[in-house]
Amino acid sequence: MITKKIGAFVILFLITLTSFSQEKFTLSGTITDFKNNETLIGVNIYVPVLKIGTRTNEYGFYSLTLPAGEHQIELSYVGYTTVEHTIILDKNIKNNFALNGEGEELQEVVIKENKGKINIKSPEMSVNKLSIATIKKMPVVLGEVDVIKSILLLPGVTNAGEGASGFNVRGGGADQNLILLDEANIFNSSHVFGFFSVFNPDAIKDLKLYKGGIPARFGGRASSVLEIFQKDGNSKEFHANGGIGLISSRLLLEGPIVKDKGSFLIGGRASYAHLFLKLSEDQKNNSAYFYDLNAKFSYKLNGSNSLYLSGYFGRDVFSLNKSFTNIYGNSILNLRWNHLFSEKLFSNLSLIYSDYYYGLELDFVGFQWDSGIRNYNLKYDFKHYISDKFKLNYGLNGIYYEFNPGTIKPSTSDSGINPNQMDKKYAFEPSVYIDGENQISKRITLGYGLRYSLFYRLGASTINYYENNNPVVFNPDLQIYEKGTPTSTKYFSQNEIIQSYNNLEPRLSVSYQLNDDESVKASYNRMSQYLQLISNTSSPTPLDVWMPSDNYIKPQIGDQVALGYFRNIKNGAYSLEVETYYKKTKNRLDYIDGADLIANEAIEQVILNGHMRAYGMELMIKKNEGRFNGWISYTISKSEQQTPGRTPEETGINNGQWYNSAYDKTHNLAVTSAYNLNDKWSFGANFALQTGQPVTYPNAQYEYLGIVVPSYGLRNENRLPAYHHLDVSATLTPRNNKDRKWKAEWVFSIYNLYNRSNAASINFRQNVDTGINEAVRISIFGVVPAVSYNFKF
Repeated sequence: MITKKIGAFVILFLITLTSFSQEKFTLSGTITDFKNNETLIGVNIYVPVLKIGTRTNEYGFYSLTLPAGEHQIELSYVGYTTVEHTIILDKNIKNNFALNGEGEELQEVVIKENKGKINIKSPEMSVNKLSIATIKKMPVVLGEVDVIKSILLLPGVTNAGEGASGFNVRGGGADQNLILLDEANIFNSSHVFGFFSVFNPDAIKDLKLYKGGIPARFGGRASSVLEIFQKDGNSKEFHANGGIGLISSRLLLEGPIVKDKGSFLIGGRASYAHLFLKLSEDQKNNSAYFYDLNAKFSYKLNGSNSLYLSGYFGRDVFSLNKSFTNIYGNSILNLRWNHLFSEKLFSNLSLIYSDYYYGLELDFVGFQWDSGIRNYNLKYDFKHYISDKFKLNYGLNGIYYEFNPGTIKPSTSDSGINPNQMDKKYAFEPSVYIDGENQISKRITLGYGLRYSLFYRLGASTINYYENNNPVVFNPDLQIYEKGTPTSTKYFSQNEIIQSYNNLEPRLSVSYQLNDDESVKASYNRMSQYLQLISNTSSPTPLDVWMPSDNYIKPQIGDQVALGYFRNIKNGAYSLEVETYYKKTKNRLDYIDGADLIANEAIEQVILNGHMRAYGMELMIKKNEGRFNGWISYTISKSEQQTPGRTPEETGINNGQWYNSAYDKTHNLAVTSAYNLNDKWSFGANFALQTGQPVTYPNAQYEYLGIVVPSYGLRNENRLPAYHHLDVSATLTPRNNKDRKWKAEWVFSIYNLYNRSNAASINFRQNVDTGINEAVRISIFGVVPAVSYNFKF
């Protein structure tokens, strides 16, 4: 009897053990666009019965481990038809899928309605992704599609004003944003002093903005990451597309090198508005234009290896009466190797070159000034799909920097200017990281990671040393800061270490799924920024100079926590996102009154290390389906800076009190919508409203030697008027497009429909009649109508 009971127990135990150790296999592969073999980033691969899923990585690869047997796999991606596919998993299978953006049926798949759902289960939060199709529908100034301007309609993102370059994320500075194009650093993201972005929308495949919860693979900036990838090129057949606008035109060519294996993409843009200046006798010697070139070559060596070579080159030229010439722009080059070690281990090795150049030639004084920043970057990333519930990313990165603050040389032999090279600076920034995503239970998913970064300020350079190690001294009698006087100097030879830093940067995020449609998420991340932008403007300009951290310029350390609620409504027809955040940054640069930043060999004498904090709440409601769709975003926030005294006797900046940062916008409302009337007409509209930018106005005046001199109050205690505008567009697509290879559309747009005179700045001048200083508003745009013609074949 006992023997029978033991035998029954053993059989039950073996059955139970078998159920727990059910054999599993891995389904992996690449997901592409059916028409052109373009890899798709962020496609959702989901098994509804098991409630298990994953997403394609930045290179279109996915890996999913499942129990053996038959499974229904659901593939969904915004802008593409959602499909279901049946697979029988009895071994490790490599299956490459192709999605179609126009709804044609593919063999052996079931077509379902496309949804733009939020990924409720993923711990990823504070992330916004925009498709290029969405961006191209947005009305913009002068009809030029603009990637940077499009993200200003997202919650937590603002600009520095009309016609200003850069963008601010959650109260951070524009220099605190890491901007990557095909993994390469872009140091200036604007053309024509901020009117247009450097990104050609025809060449862009994917755009993703991380405002918080930033993965450990990213580092080097304290606020956000904007990750942009160029298209690979069509490996099936040759195509071309482009557009003709009021001030610029563009053309992009793509096609196979070897069909289904290799492809090329070459795109260019150029503006020609300056040609109209030649028609005017007064302006014929003036010019202002830009041009850029995008290129990418892809080749699939075999099922496990692919090579990519991508590049970008852009230049802006501004010339005034042939006596003043300004040329600036970015150059990048990236050679990548994707390698698949196994169905669970994917790698990417990148060798990257990035250069930002700024040149200025002044013929009337006879000198030329060249400056810029250049870096060489080697990175090796691994994505390890260990199981259906555990994914691990890890890698290493090393960046070598060359900084040229300025090279001054004569533009003519008789100018009388002696050549002068400001002290060049060098630095090396290595790092390693590990990042995991782990599904703890059916409701809880964790994301966690750690980045270890180092920074070496290198020679050859001459370093100043000061009494008490203070290059800025405080004058207690005048209650002002003044430049210190070096007590000694030291020369460091090439690649000799001048100063070093190291930081641990932890990352943590968690998602708690309330039900199939709702979840609560939280995140924390620490970021270290070793490069500092030396600028006295709230918006980046071409003349701004980047500097490495050293003895006196400390690295910025940013900490951010966020909490959010996310919900899909009516099965994803609508979605709701609510987030609140708090972040603080130490060692944020501040400047003493009267700081001279241009061509300053001892910049440490005019800067102080302060603090920054920002907090707020973001709301985003989206309509994802139907002829009419779009979103409403609203942010209420606060961004402040503080630079207290270093000793009890010092007053600090603004008496050591917290004051509004230049990026503080209390209210930020954006509404964007698109309506497809029929297959011929579609319409779009954007409305933006944000609190005016903080500025410092004079609050009194006094007379000295017959001159009225304004007296200014505390920093940023005043504001420009509120900024708002409404833009509309209409797109006409001829119905005969379907019957011919040449397809075209006309885009009609009106920027600032109701003619709002937004203040780019407020200047103060003395009234010649009353002698009183008066305010003068400077506005750039009124109503701006535009028309552009887009084509493809």
